[in-house]
Amino acid sequence: MQPTGHLRGDAVRVGGDARQRFYDARGYGRPLDGNEIALSRVEAAHLLFRGDLSGIELGGDGSAETDADPVGFERFFVASAAAADRFAVRFLVYSDLRDRGFYLSPAREPWPGGRDAASDAVDFVAYERGATPDTGNVKYPIQVVGERESVAAAGLAGRTLAVVDEESDITYFAAEKGAIDGATGYEPPAALSGVLLADRVVVWDAPEDLYERGFYGRPLTGRAADVEGALQLSLVEAASLAADGRLSLSASVGNPEAADAESRDVAARIVARGRDVEGERFDRRLAVYRRLRAADAVPKTGFKFGADFRTYLDVETVEDLPHSEHLVRVVGPGHEFSPRELSLDVRLAGGVRKEMVFALTEVGGGHPAADADVEWLAVDRLTP
Repeated sequence: MQPTGHLRGDAVRVGGDARQRFYDARGYGRPLDGNEIALSRVEAAHLLFRGDLSGIELGGDGSAETDADPVGFERFFVASAAAADRFAVRFLVYSDLRDRGFYLSPAREPWPGGRDAASDAVDFVAYERGATPDTGNVKYPIQVVGERESVAAAGLAGRTLAVVDEESDITYFAAEKGAIDGATGYEPPAALSGVLLADRVVVWDAPEDLYERGFYGRPLTGRAADVEGALQLSLVEAASLAADGRLSLSASVGNPEAADAESRDVAARIVARGRDVEGERFDRRLAVYRRLRAADAVPKTGFKFGADFRTYLDVETVEDLPHSEHLVRVVGPGHEFSPRELSLDVRLAGGVRKEMVFALTEVGGGHPAADADVEWLAVDRLTP
């Protein structure tokens, strides 16, 4: 006959041979005195669901429930969903990972997983297959969310995100600290001159290698063109070159010139135009662009992929251009993902054989040469 559990506060106590049967052999719960163990609500519900507990006596949880007779899975599940935050989605993820062969612990004290929790946002820790909470290393720190919840980007690195959709399907994502390091050894020339237009800069006499080897801008060409050397730069490219003292402006179209002191600061003029075009987001994109160039990677627009940038790590010439390796989306450090947004980005990146990287950075309010800090977050689909 299967044992009966007794709900005490937010834990279910099981006596008899529970320690040997559940904790030692299968990694459920935490040991108490003698052979008694305490189970979290999710663990107890899973054992009820499997028929490994005959029932659970309620009434010790401070609720109005006073029935002395043990209840089965249905009543315990409903009572726990009313008493515990996000119980239903956490139970689904716990059951799925158990079915995949993992031992799990709640990621809070005094359960064994509490010592291994990456943060308060983690719900469970899953140990390496075949390992128990006492002997195993953590394989996945699991954060469980429903598809309509939001997920903070800050601090997400190092966690496994388990998203439960409205039909109870589960999608797993691995979030890691990203790093983009390239091998494009190109130094742009220091005497470029361009014209600032509404949303780009044109360099009329650009050296050929600025595009061919540095992959800056796009040539202004056509089948019947009689113009050579004209190169269109995005405002981000132009602002970065100007911040390094490599680009001056011979003319400006659109907004009137700023005050004399500022008008001599070419980078500030281009940044001001960028802010006119896209607001404070321009500062974030510029900071990320400059960090990528400093890492010898080549960032180009990711518009076709719905991202801010795509990156090339090793460009020798555009005639022999490799595939881009990453899609980069720039967000603020306080950004919160919707799981649907995250799934769309990661699925698209995987479909075009690229890694999805999010760049978290503060809005830069100072001179564009003063780069902001950037935190890189790489997210990919995961099959545990």
